[in-house]
Amino acid sequence: MPDYLIFQLVASIGSMGEFGGHDRRGTLGLPGHSAVIGTIGAALGRRRDQDFSDLDALGLAIASFGRTTPLRDYHTVQTVPSAAVKQPQSRPQALRDAGRKVNTALTSRDYRCDCVFGVAVWGGDLPLLARALKRPVFQTFLGRKSCPLSAPFDPQVVEAQNPAVALGHLRLPPWIGARQMIEIVAEHGTDLGTPARVETRHDRALDRLLWHFGPGRYDVAHPGVSAQEVPS
Repeated sequence: MPDYLIFQLVASIGSMGEFGGHDRRGTLGLPGHSAVIGTIGAALGRRRDQDFSDLDALGLAIASFGRTTPLRDYHTVQTVPSAAVKQPQSRPQALRDAGRKVNTALTSRDYRCDCVFGVAVWGGDLPLLARALKRPVFQTFLGRKSCPLSAPFDPQVVEAQNPAVALGHLRLPPWIGARQMIEIVAEHGTDLGTPARVETRHDRALDRLLWHFGPGRYDVAHPGVSAQEVPS
């Protein structure tokens, strides 16, 4: 049986990316491919301008243990009409030159509450990745910096029949208790049993500096595997 690196992503609140529009920034129901790869890269101490090709080649399965609840936060932002400032070199310059000739727009940010996710990774140097997750080089979050993790990653390398079975070995924090996996997402063709559907998600990082993302095809399944509860 193959080896898998499994770890948890637990947070009171998280934002898992989606298309970033001006008026609204949405969130997926669970972390996307680029978010997990970025988290592993942060643990290894990699910066956005460094090579991520070895991490992008990893196999990933991401599961949700329990249903999250939505939360929407509202912001006001100032916008500069094109008639007020011609060809500004930066946003600060545009705001400064516009003076009182600015508009105020209402925008929203979407979050998910009670986030309990599991990640299974295969391929690559799994013990190395596990050591990095135990002692991350950079601070990690569940999306935005306003979404700190509530528990350590607790990485383990386990042998299992498939990613869903591997994620059943997660040791969830004692204050969460036993949880059942309600959904698992992995690249199309991964052994997840019988997938419920196939989805296209724009969560494959093409350029991390310019925040360009491409589409990926994913199988979504509902295997009903329970994670372990750590004795208190």
